[in-house]
Amino acid sequence: MKEVKQELSVNPALIHELTMEQAWYYRIFPEELLADTLCLYCEEGADVAALTDELEVLLGRTIVLQTLDPLVMARLLNQYYIREEQQTSIGNLTHDHASDDFLENLIAEAKRLKSSDIHIETYEEKCRVRIRIDGMLIERYLLSRLEYPAIINRIKILANLDIAEKRLPQDGRINFKTAQHQFDIRVSVLPTLYGEKVVLRLLNNDATNIDLYTLGFAEGDLNNYLEGVKRPNGIVLISGPTGSGKTTTLYATLKLLNKNTRNILTIEDPIEYTLDGINQVQLKENIGLTFAAALRTFLRQDPDVIMVGEIRDPETANMAIRAALTGHLVLSTIHTNSAWGTISRLMDMGIPPFLVANTLNTSVAQRLVRLLCPHCKTQSSMEHSLYPKSFNPPEKVDVHWMAKGCDQCYFTGYKGRKAVYEVIPLDQELAFQIKAGNQQPEALLKERGIYTIGENAFALFAHGHTSLEEVYPLLYN
Repeated sequence: MKEVKQELSVNPALIHELTMEQAWYYRIFPEELLADTLCLYCEEGADVAALTDELEVLLGRTIVLQTLDPLVMARLLNQYYIREEQQTSIGNLTHDHASDDFLENLIAEAKRLKSSDIHIETYEEKCRVRIRIDGMLIERYLLSRLEYPAIINRIKILANLDIAEKRLPQDGRINFKTAQHQFDIRVSVLPTLYGEKVVLRLLNNDATNIDLYTLGFAEGDLNNYLEGVKRPNGIVLISGPTGSGKTTTLYATLKLLNKNTRNILTIEDPIEYTLDGINQVQLKENIGLTFAAALRTFLRQDPDVIMVGEIRDPETANMAIRAALTGHLVLSTIHTNSAWGTISRLMDMGIPPFLVANTLNTSVAQRLVRLLCPHCKTQSSMEHSLYPKSFNPPEKVDVHWMAKGCDQCYFTGYKGRKAVYEVIPLDQELAFQIKAGNQQPEALLKERGIYTIGENAFALFAHGHTSLEEVYPLLYN
């Protein structure tokens, strides 16, 4: 038996020497491979001699074991041999990355782990696979540069892309079906210095679990938002960066508005959820089916509610304004940093202030914040110096909670996410401020009890639901 090392250097290329079941059953983890000798870690207290004999028979290699602290072993197993609370029939990925099963099992694994994206990328000496869980990328597999092209070509074939084209970006779609899952995948291929990088966006077709009341709205913000979406006409805009949950909020709103008495039309890129009773249209810019073109046709389809995936250009903005003026409720997203910033963005697109004031019902800004794992979060005393320099906390916090990591959260310290909102309902006085060109209405918003994203994020932190590190970028005065 070898002596225990003080620092562990994990080689992801060796992860596939063990299956997930073997690693967890024997509580072992690969260290290095020397010729035909596999060096493994095992937990302190294990019968090393007996375990060595059993593993040599099982793995067909010479085995060298060294012991490891059980807590360190648990962290390694949870990080590199992720298992679900309920196992399905699909086990750990096979060692043959070039096989068709590798890609199918990778997608199925990412879906089970509730991942939103799979990144397959190549560099000068290595290729790797990362998956995004709760907004953070986690490295899962290393591939050889020899087998990488076969995997990329397999993805291109499934997405009906040109496998001979390696110089230009390509976009496609895969309809993925197994005995357990059926969903769509948006494929993006990007030429890079050392080859093509592929991002697979897993689209959730099941909208049954989306509920507007559980997304994270504070009570006052939810009431203001519901007032806006219950109006028969006008525009409701949701702003935020990519990946902040805007589309999920829109779908939850559509689910609430979806009645037999309403005609609801959507133009999306891509269609992330399918909702029965709603007419959904996929954007196809290469044949001229743009947001603006679809909106023109929608107005001749006798709609009650129109959802536009994103207002990204002046033409779409003007068509949305026109739809709102002609008696329709329009829901859409826009890229701005705050709810009031949405108004400035519309004006930058050439919309006159009086039209913005007359058509905008509600402006919403949102972000996603990771929640601390309730099983392992730890408490610590709070010092004012930990806050951003320009931030004055609205209330005194004596203690705060921090992420630690355990087997329940794959040792990330976080489990799940929650949306943080800023909701501005437009009334006559605020509409007058828009017409007057007021770009700093903070005093008026405070009078109405409207909380900013920073204030709502601080409330989550103060109540111990998340960490200071997670809300730090949102804290400002």
